[in-house]
Amino acid sequence: MTDNLQEKVENILNVLRPYLQVDGGDIEFVSYEPPTSTLVVRFLGNCVNCPISIMTLRAGIERHILKEIPEIRRVEKI
Repeated sequence: MTDNLQEKVENILNVLRPYLQVDGGDIEFVSYEPPTSTLVVRFLGNCVNCPISIMTLRAGIERHILKEIPEIRRVEKI
């Protein structure tokens, strides 16, 4: 992963992070897998056990990242 791509991801996460932190959660960059163009993130705090975290991932986080960074085709959580 290029530093530039990771920097773009971190910038987007920094914009989205306050929305998660309001509810006691957070998110962090874990890795980027070039063969599958997949970004891997980790939810933290209350987001770990939140029943709608997958909706947050798909409808919020993934949507913003795919729009801004075309090299990424999928966002997954661990």
